[in-house]
Amino acid sequence: MHCDIKLLSTDDLDPFIELLHVFEEVFELEKTPLPTRKHLRKVLESPGFFSMIATADDQVTGGLTAYTFEHYHSIQPIAYIYDLAVLPKYQRKGIGGALIKAFNNHCRMLGYQEVFVQTEKEEIHAVEFYRRTPITGEEDVAHFYYRL
Repeated sequence: MHCDIKLLSTDDLDPFIELLHVFEEVFELEKTPLPTRKHLRKVLESPGFFSMIATADDQVTGGLTAYTFEHYHSIQPIAYIYDLAVLPKYQRKGIGGALIKAFNNHCRMLGYQEVFVQTEKEEIHAVEFYRRTPITGEEDVAHFYYRL
């Protein structure tokens, strides 16, 4: 399926909000009010934040958000894909893979060392999806939270 992939800029607040609604639907999140537009714009303006969207049929069909950081073992930055989702109607049509490829290419052009993503082991479809992308490694890790 053909889709257009776009790296969002600070002026792309409405498409970013559409992506957040995609996340709500795909991740079956409880409907809660989004933060203010002012806060969301601040997130988009953050130099360590990236967001990409996929569009098809005149709508946002999927996308990803990522954070970057400097790591003490590397002189090159590292990117962490925080969320990646595609609307159910558009899944298994190559959109998720196109997002991964476009984001990896973007980070490669910026001189990043690595891009990584995590998923819960119980999310079998997500684990299988990432295994189908051209990964260079996989680790079996536990994820711990400290809610503050």
